[in-house]
Amino acid sequence: MNSLAKLSASALIIVALSACSGMSERDKSTAAGAAIGGVAGSVLSGGSTAGTVGGAAVGGVIGNQVKKDKN
Repeated sequence: MNSLAKLSASALIIVALSACSGMSERDKSTAAGAAIGGVAGSVLSGGSTAGTVGGAAVGGVIGNQVKKDKN
C-alpha cells in the first residue's frame, strides 16, 4: 500500500506540473504561493482544514503580488 501511495502521489505531481506550461509567470507565482501557504497553514494549525485553506489563500495572494506582469 505504501508504494502505491507514493506512485499515485508522483503521478499526481507530474500531471499538476505539466498543466503549468501555459501559465504566465504571475499565475505560476500565485499557484506556488498557494501550495506553500497551504502546507504552512496545515503544519502550523496541526492539520486543520481551516488552517490549510487559510494558508493557501494567504499564500496565493502573496504569490500573486510578488510577481506582477510587465505591460
